[in-house]
Amino acid sequence: MIKVDVYRRSKQIHAFRISGHANSGPYGYDLVCAGVSAVSFGAVNAVIKLCKVDLKIDQAGDGGYLYIEIPSSLPDEKAKDTQLIFEAMLVSLQTIERDYRKFIQIKD
Repeated sequence: MIKVDVYRRSKQIHAFRISGHANSGPYGYDLVCAGVSAVSFGAVNAVIKLCKVDLKIDQAGDGGYLYIEIPSSLPDEKAKDTQLIFEAMLVSLQTIERDYRKFIQIKD
């Protein structure tokens, strides 16, 4: 199962961790894993490229683990844009969770 843990400070996303494997299909054909990966890596890449934010990133070499931490001292506009992108990511992950509860669990 994929577990998504979202950490907040004053209602703002401070960090999140995605860990585990969905095992909803054969390797290379796991749609839940592919969806979670696309949504999360897309959001991280968007924050880096569009917001120009240097995120703390930790990921396991074999997959199945991603930890992202947002710097605490961002200018207001960058912080706002970063939050919007990561909140949108969370909505997308919750949509996956709604349809595939056996394979993904989100704790916010």
